[in-house]
Amino acid sequence: MPEDPTEPTLDEQIAAYQREFRDLDPQVEKVVTALGRLNRRMNVGYGRQLAALGISNAEWEVLKTLVLAGTPYRMGPGELAKRLGLTPAAMTHRIDRMAGEGLVTRDRDENNRVRVIVELTDEGRTKWLEAMRAATTFEEELLQDLSGKDRGALGEMLIRLLRRVEDAQPDAGGRLTDLD
Repeated sequence: MPEDPTEPTLDEQIAAYQREFRDLDPQVEKVVTALGRLNRRMNVGYGRQLAALGISNAEWEVLKTLVLAGTPYRMGPGELAKRLGLTPAAMTHRIDRMAGEGLVTRDRDENNRVRVIVELTDEGRTKWLEAMRAATTFEEELLQDLSGKDRGALGEMLIRLLRRVEDAQPDAGGRLTDLD
């Protein structure tokens, strides 16, 4: 894959950083810069797949959260907003769009008429499955040069890094601002 002509190579970036900040550990910088670039490029790839399916990343996040809740794939908008790190207003806007597209329904709870329940529709589940199939193919291609042993070792190393960040910044799981 060709380098982005507007972005320096990893080695060029690290050399520039070292020129300006002599205390830089080039090994650490190479790891974190590569992770950042990989994350950015993977997000672009996922975004393109979702766009081809006619859904946004924001909609994908709601579909995924409902699926992770388990059958019957439903929860209140407040809980959805909390899990996604969104304000209630942003969540309402997102649910409105998705209900209009037939991906979710929004109904009053039969046991508590004040409470609203958001539920995944068959169309929403179909979109989620299509997105998962596309992501699986993308991810398999991404990791094709790694053996099963290498994949396992990389996964364990990344989990250790993730745990360190989560321990140091336990509130960093949500978003800093709404993305809608």
